[in-house]
Amino acid sequence: MGDESAANARDGVAVRLRGLRKTFGEVVAVDSVDLDIADGEFLTLLGPSGSGKTTVLRMIAGFELPTAGLIELDGTDVSTLPPFQRDVNTVFQDYALFPHLTVQENVEYGLKVKGVGKQDRRTRATQALASVQLEGYGNRKPNEMSGGQRQRVALARALVNRPKVLLLDEPLGALDLKLREQMQVELKAIQRDVGITFIFVTHDQEEALTMSDRIAVFNAGRIEQVGSPADVYERPSTEFVAGFVGTSNLLRDETARKVLGAQGVYSIRPEKISIAEPAAEPAMHEHHVDGTVAEVIYVGDATRYVVDIDPGGRLVALSQNATASSSQVLEKRGERVRLIWDRAYEYKVHD
Repeated sequence: MGDESAANARDGVAVRLRGLRKTFGEVVAVDSVDLDIADGEFLTLLGPSGSGKTTVLRMIAGFELPTAGLIELDGTDVSTLPPFQRDVNTVFQDYALFPHLTVQENVEYGLKVKGVGKQDRRTRATQALASVQLEGYGNRKPNEMSGGQRQRVALARALVNRPKVLLLDEPLGALDLKLREQMQVELKAIQRDVGITFIFVTHDQEEALTMSDRIAVFNAGRIEQVGSPADVYERPSTEFVAGFVGTSNLLRDETARKVLGAQGVYSIRPEKISIAEPAAEPAMHEHHVDGTVAEVIYVGDATRYVVDIDPGGRLVALSQNATASSSQVLEKRGERVRLIWDRAYEYKVHD
């Protein structure tokens, strides 16, 4: 194992998981997970509640020990080491700040425990606060700051220790939507600036697509797919991924044969489908199907049209409201339409 571990440290892998398994009594929470996470990568563990993603994060942190399998950090087996012996830090959803300490003292706390000198602590904490755009906030108490600011303090406290890997357990979950979207952009920018490996847990698909270099999609304790946001969204490898990451249409069995002239299960994203008049002629490189608009869902900048298609089943088409008002789009309910899409956007999930 020693030679292999040394090689791992040289091949740019920050975290390596092999055969990782965790059971709680009869419940299998994580089942045979293999994953390599690169140095400096922003990787998101995405999945619904109970899918195993948070348990994997806790095992990397050392808060849970694996039932079986291997966890390597920078080429070193840490599978049985306690958290304080692992070069990782964790940021939680609830911030876990000390209310009686100032922001500066909160950020310095971990360094103080490690015996770092006062001047060095102050310098490093000031730098960490600057990296999260909180210069000049050191003398405030946490309760004098907004939710987004407190989240950045928690991030600075984790970064000040200069960990090899930063673990983030749904850290934006307590924020309102507007602040959450703002923090997504800021968090990715911070990660890019500091160059530390981030492993981020979320159940929010848009959050994962917005921030990640790669996404590992979890379901029932296993990884269903690992890839870039574009890969996972445009080319889902399973029906679960197609349905969980964004909205997807699945054509299968007899419907696929009638519409596409092919066997198997195919995924088509709603925004790839255009709604046209029933007599519209598709191009040679396009497929089409006729149907009736069953439901119109107006969401401001776009509208979702749920269409009962003639061969059976339903397809959802997404259209931007560039020139249409809410009253105009709602009038389409019950209309006959032709759905048209480029064949290049049909992705075969499996046979």
